[in-house]
Amino acid sequence: MQTDSNSPDGVASANNEPNPGKFLIPRSQRQRFFIQFTLMTLIGWVVGGVASIALEKIILQSLSSSVATQPQTWSILVRSLSNVLFAIIFAADQSLVLSRYLPGWQWLFATSVGWLIANGVSTAWINYISTIASSSPEDTLILGFLSAIAYIISGIWLGICQWLVLRRYTAGIWWWNFLPSISFFLIAILVWLLFLVQNLIPETNRNFILYWSGQGFTAIILGIIPAIGLCTLKRNSHHQSGISG
Repeated sequence: MQTDSNSPDGVASANNEPNPGKFLIPRSQRQRFFIQFTLMTLIGWVVGGVASIALEKIILQSLSSSVATQPQTWSILVRSLSNVLFAIIFAADQSLVLSRYLPGWQWLFATSVGWLIANGVSTAWINYISTIASSSPEDTLILGFLSAIAYIISGIWLGICQWLVLRRYTAGIWWWNFLPSISFFLIAILVWLLFLVQNLIPETNRNFILYWSGQGFTAIILGIIPAIGLCTLKRNSHHQSGISG
């Protein structure tokens, strides 16, 4: 019986064939890939968040009893370490799914570095904007708008890092540089919508519902948008992708 190169069992052998397929994700595997990538992104977001918060609390509690000077410096270092842990876990979960189609370690490294740069740039800009704004309602509104713009634009850094990997295995990939910014734009819209409906939520459970709703929808958006983009990518005819072990 002839083996289908687009079937799950034929992925590894497809890379050794002269024409393994037009798309990076074969059509027959797109639905499963979409679900798996979105689910692993959600898991990575939750696990990475819990692990980074736990690490930060453990280190700060241990330092509070032994370090008496420069607490702010230690707090910055610990926060940076927890961000690195989150980025690695988040990217690793995605790479587990993508490793069937391109080297997973490259995606892990690019996504981790890109996320840290994007997060650092957006945080720096938001902090700077907050220092030049007063407490008036008009300035608060402008501050929120400018902070959202800074957050959205920072996604380009994540896109560039991922693009450096994807361009080796896919063709016509220039638009990927802006794809994370689309995800960040949708997240900003989501946060704005949650802000509008917060008064409809009982006050006793408002903070809990708003926090976990925001976190859950954010993770889902960060999984769905890249998954859709990856399913549309075409293979680079001059470079066949290898599978990470």
